[in-house]
Amino acid sequence: MKIYDVTVPISANTPVYEGDPHVKLETAQAIRRGDAANVTDLHFGAHTATHVDAPAHFIEGAAKVVEMPLEVLIGAARVVEIDEGVMAIEAQHVENLNGTERILFKTRNSQFWSEPEKGFRKDFTYIAPEAARVLVERGVRLVGIDYLSVEKFGSTDFQTHLILLQNGVVIIEGLDLREVTAGDYELVCLPLKIDSETGDGAPARVVLREL
Repeated sequence: MKIYDVTVPISANTPVYEGDPHVKLETAQAIRRGDAANVTDLHFGAHTATHVDAPAHFIEGAAKVVEMPLEVLIGAARVVEIDEGVMAIEAQHVENLNGTERILFKTRNSQFWSEPEKGFRKDFTYIAPEAARVLVERGVRLVGIDYLSVEKFGSTDFQTHLILLQNGVVIIEGLDLREVTAGDYELVCLPLKIDSETGDGAPARVVLREL
């Protein structure tokens, strides 16, 4: 049974969404400096690299990341590959997605992770609001995509996020699906249990296991 680690590593070179905190990994203690142990000081936003969006990310007073149901974050999932020429995942791309509660979209975005030093890309493929509505109608409980947002860059109404989150759909962003082919897998997604004031999200370690 092969296990695929589809998590983007957090490093100084990790691209972050425009306006989010940049990654800073500093050595707080080091054995080479005479300290008893090595300790790293971590500074980055909750939506860095591979991460989960909680409903509280866009809905005031909604569920926080510490309240997210593990039974949704673990279970059978389907990787759906979208043609490289597609810039927006539309309703027609998801109309026939039946029989699974967890959908992960592999798009042209995955190749962006091959060149993290180029920084944040604004031209990523996203999920259109119409497609989000269809996914909700199909009973999907979790949606993942292979870049830092399900939303079109520059959106001002954030309809894709709102449609999904208002209907209890968990969002995973920043997946690295380069080594994964389309098909069915077991998903294990465990976001950090960060109990912050807003509880808007958290980085996660995400793996897929062959069934």
